[in-house]
Amino acid sequence: MLIAGNWKMFKGPRETAEFCARFDPPPGVDVVLCPPFVSLQAGLASRLTVYAQNVHWDAEGAFTGEVSAEMLLELGVSGAIVGHSERRRYFGETDETTARRAAHALETGLRVIACVGETEAERDAGRTEEVLARQVEVLEPHERLIVAYEPVWAIGTGKTATPAQAQQAHAFIKGLIDARVLYGGSVKPENAEELLAEPDVNGALVGGASLDVDAFTEICRTATRIPS
Repeated sequence: MLIAGNWKMFKGPRETAEFCARFDPPPGVDVVLCPPFVSLQAGLASRLTVYAQNVHWDAEGAFTGEVSAEMLLELGVSGAIVGHSERRRYFGETDETTARRAAHALETGLRVIACVGETEAERDAGRTEEVLARQVEVLEPHERLIVAYEPVWAIGTGKTATPAQAQQAHAFIKGLIDARVLYGGSVKPENAEELLAEPDVNGALVGGASLDVDAFTEICRTATRIPS
């Protein structure tokens, strides 16, 4: 079971160090923190596993504002998120750029969490599986690739997929690619157990709740109680 905390644009180096000093992950669960780029070093100083929130598809070049997999590895970062819906919505990420980022990061030696998920309009139109197939089929299977199913309508909205909805989507994704699949979308201590208990849910990509050390710790503890 893998529990990853995506901090988005929260927690600079000082707050990251303070969080890590208080955070004591329980044994029996893999835990990853994904702080902003400026806070990666502070997270690494705690000896926790740290992923970046994005990574470029080239080793170097004239790409202002981007960071390469080679740079992340040199720093000691273990992996990266790619294709998050906020990157797709606000910064023009596409299925193609997500696949390129994932492929280079994996080739370079990073682990990757590739995010997929449908909008509320797409779900209401009965297009969930069509959208997931389009997003997943551009990804190449790899032992270090993890897929995160994050229904866009459940990110930052307080809405959460039901356990049955999550299980259905995860089973569909696993039918397309051999990979562990995490659930993301308003995961909280209150709903973590019922979501993580579904047979095809292999962990969670936690957003807002991962910013609170007590809430994130409780989600991690919940994961240890789920039979593997």
